[in-house]
Amino acid sequence: MTDELQTIIDLIRYGASRFNAAGLTFGHSYDNALDEATQLTLHALHLPHDLPPAYGQSRVTLAEKEEVLGLFLRRIEERVPAAYLTGEAWFAGLSFKSDGRALVPRSPIAELIETGFEPWLGGREVRRALDLCTGSGCIAIAMAHYNPDWHVDGADLSDDALALAAENQARLQAHNVRLLKSDLFSALQGEHYDLIVSNPPYVTNDETDALPPEYSYEPEMGLRAGDDGLDLVLKILRDAPLHLREDGLLICEVGESERALTALLPDLPLVWVEFKVGQMGVFVVECHDLVKHNVRIAELAAAREGATPAPAAAAAGSLF
Repeated sequence: MTDELQTIIDLIRYGASRFNAAGLTFGHSYDNALDEATQLTLHALHLPHDLPPAYGQSRVTLAEKEEVLGLFLRRIEERVPAAYLTGEAWFAGLSFKSDGRALVPRSPIAELIETGFEPWLGGREVRRALDLCTGSGCIAIAMAHYNPDWHVDGADLSDDALALAAENQARLQAHNVRLLKSDLFSALQGEHYDLIVSNPPYVTNDETDALPPEYSYEPEMGLRAGDDGLDLVLKILRDAPLHLREDGLLICEVGESERALTALLPDLPLVWVEFKVGQMGVFVVECHDLVKHNVRIAELAAAREGATPAPAAAAAGSLF
């Protein structure tokens, strides 16, 4: 059946058709069958991901065809994300190593990094930035790459994720990145930042349980975040003032949990970012607004932990 496949474009078209027929889920770097078939084909042929279209009519050898079709078969039968099959994911225009130690890089925050976080920073100077829940290190390393004068910390609880992040740091020669093991802010006492960016776990329990097979290859601790997806986000909102400078900014992704967060904290002035493709559950909030609403945030966070509320704002006041 595959004897008639002779060119690169033949293989890409065939792969896309097979992927659609198999009902695959696309949510790891690529959102459609054609793009994923393209990347798998080019990877197998050792060609650049941005190969000019003119090369599409190039003929492939039998051995090359078998290599491509082998990747297609694994993608269909095992439902492995394409980035794990190739070992590579593109984020903010940069190539990152990607494997099962961390989630596949895919946050819309990449667009903010490439545009210098404007207009949100409003021209304010950033000397130190933090990527909380750094995973593969993609956000921290991309921030450092595009802003070589920034000192960027990337923090994560997972040793596996931090090992992958260290490999990516070396891969992209991000010398202005420091990687730290920390359960959210727990190991960052005394550290203060002009900008904190976070893409924490925010998938609800029900949604995590119902995710397509592709997501089973990713570490669950990078996804699951309680009944409404906000267990970690509330802690981040509570404790961020302790680690932000007075005019500091927190940017955080919560995805589909946006509605639940707005319902819990209707008075907190969160600004939801509009991306090129629309709103994608990423908010921006000023440090002074987090301080102002800290008592309520602490109450909500404590309720998740079954503890007495311990507002961060009082301690934060000594920083300013």
